[in-house]
Amino acid sequence: MKAARLHAAGDLRVEHIPAPGEPERGNVRLRVTAAGICGSDIHNFRTGQWISRAPSVAGHEFAGVVAALAPGVTDLAIGDTVVADSRFWCGECPACRRGRWNVCAKLGFVGEVCDGGFAEEVELPARLLVRHDPGLDPAIAAMAEPLAVALHAVRRLAPSKGEPVLVAGCGPIGGLTAVLLSRLHEGPLLVADRNRERAARVAEATDATIVDLDAAPIGKALSGKALLHAIDATGSVGVVTTLLDLIAGGGSLALVGISHGRLDLDPNLLVEREIALLGCHVFRDELPEAVAMLGPLASVLRPLIDREIAIEDIPEAYQRLIAGESRGLKTIVRIGGPK
Repeated sequence: MKAARLHAAGDLRVEHIPAPGEPERGNVRLRVTAAGICGSDIHNFRTGQWISRAPSVAGHEFAGVVAALAPGVTDLAIGDTVVADSRFWCGECPACRRGRWNVCAKLGFVGEVCDGGFAEEVELPARLLVRHDPGLDPAIAAMAEPLAVALHAVRRLAPSKGEPVLVAGCGPIGGLTAVLLSRLHEGPLLVADRNRERAARVAEATDATIVDLDAAPIGKALSGKALLHAIDATGSVGVVTTLLDLIAGGGSLALVGISHGRLDLDPNLLVEREIALLGCHVFRDELPEAVAMLGPLASVLRPLIDREIAIEDIPEAYQRLIAGESRGLKTIVRIGGPK
C-alpha cells in the first residue's frame, strides 16, 4: 500500500509498504478515507522534536472505515465509519487515573509512537476510535480531531457572556476556534492573521472583525471596550508577548499554538494585572462532542478546506504550508471513499 513516512527531520517519503495484517488483540484495522495535515505534522517534520520511531507513517487527523477486528473487540463492527483519537496514553499514570489523558506522563501521538493515517490502511487500538455518521463526507470527518482541540481551548478560556475575545492566527486551530466561539459564545469576536485572505475566510464564516495586533484598531473595533480574552493559535513568541500587552487587567490568554521559541516573561506582569495564562494541550474528553458537531457545521467547514490532495502530493503540500502559501485552513488528503 502507499504511505507517507517520516524517516527523519526534513525527510518525508511516499513509499509502498506492506499493509497491516490481522489486527492484534484490542486493535482494529481501518481503511483510511481522508486525513488532514496538521501544524504539528509540519513542526515534527521541520524539527524532529517528537520522532520516537522511524520510519513512521505520519498523520493523526483522519477518518476511516473498519475493515477488520481483533477477537474480543465488540463495540465496533466491520463497516463502521470512524474518526481516530490522536492521543496514545498509558492509562496507568496519575493523570490518566484522573481522566486527564491529554497530560498523560507517557503521552504519545498516533503517527509518531505508532503508524498514522497518511496511508491506505492503518491498525489502531479500538479505544481510539469514535463512530461518525456514515453519510458524512470523509473530508469533513477528518476535521473532528482539530475541532476537538479547538473546543478544548474554548472551554479552557471560558469567557463570560458579553466579553470580547480575540483569536490570533487563522490557521486550522485558530479558524476552528473562531467558528466555535461564533456559535458558543455571546460577545464580540476579533481575528488576526498576517495572511489576509485566510483571515477573510474565517471572518466570513464567523462574522468576526479582522484586526491588526495593535491597541488602536482593537480599541476601535470594540468601541473602547476592554479586550479581556485572547487565544494564541500562532505559536509565535512575539505574538504571545504582544497579546499579553493588549489584554486588559483581569483577562486571560490561552495558548494552543505550537511554539518555536521561549518566552521571556516577567511574572510580575501576570501578578500585577491578574492575567491568567492558560496552556491548552490537545483535548480532554471533547472528541465525541466534536464528532457530533460535524454534521451541523459541515456547510461552514467545507469552505475552510484549502484543497484536497492524494498521498503522493503530501511532501509538496508540506513545503507549500511551510512557505505560508495556503489560502484556506486545512489541506485534506483524500485516500478513499466517496467525494
